[in-house]
Amino acid sequence: MSDIKQVLQDHSFKFNKQFGQNFITDTNLLQAMVKDSGIQSDDTVVEIGAGAGTLTREIAKVAKRTVAFEIDRNLVPILGQTLQGLDDKVEVVFKDIQKVDEKELDEILDGGEYKVVANLPYYITTPIIMRFLERQNKPKSITVMIQKEVGKRLTSSADCGDYGVITLSIALEGKAKIMREVPRYMFTPQPNVDSCIVRIDLDDTYSNVNKTSVKKIIRSAFAMRRKTLVNNLMSGLGLSREKIEEALTALGIDVRARGETLDIEQFIALSEKLGC
Repeated sequence: MSDIKQVLQDHSFKFNKQFGQNFITDTNLLQAMVKDSGIQSDDTVVEIGAGAGTLTREIAKVAKRTVAFEIDRNLVPILGQTLQGLDDKVEVVFKDIQKVDEKELDEILDGGEYKVVANLPYYITTPIIMRFLERQNKPKSITVMIQKEVGKRLTSSADCGDYGVITLSIALEGKAKIMREVPRYMFTPQPNVDSCIVRIDLDDTYSNVNKTSVKKIIRSAFAMRRKTLVNNLMSGLGLSREKIEEALTALGIDVRARGETLDIEQFIALSEKLGC
């Protein structure tokens, strides 16, 4: 493949800030991300934001099938060049993934198993991760290049400043880990922040849990971070102080505790205790 920067120049491509375009051109980093994702030769991979196709091409070297979504149609001729010879392994869908409904996505994937790998634009990081965590046909894993600070939030532990709703939402579905940190100068154009690669392996540990109830309690617990868990749950769930304090005491949780001090197991236990 030709030097990607030259390809972009040859096509007079202009980066669109609206789409959060920051491309990776370093082959070693691209190959490291594919390795971090654990892609196998029989895997179907969904890539979000094909960009100039550099990551797409490295994924296709390993995966059986790659479905790459791209919103910017100005990249059509560029991807035609960078993905040349891969028609039998790569399908580029020029659509905004956020506007592709569940039925259409399942049809594209033939309802089969898949993994998600993406260099995500920062502004859609949380919506994209939550969508794939919550859909019925979940991926086996999600490996994303994201802002370093967001990566810390996804992988944080209880009682840490970065700990919050999305941390617990991920813990309810699987396990997240920062695979490597990536300095800002590795991107074109260079963003104002550093990044990291996070891998989320989904599992069925909590398949028998009423996740709707647990998520409701988690959202209520973090509604106002300065308030105690009791006060947040009273406001969010409409329960009496007495009932909430009784449940916390029975679980060995301090009634003065705040939401950020509880781990996912405690939130599940609290959900079952409160019956909501």
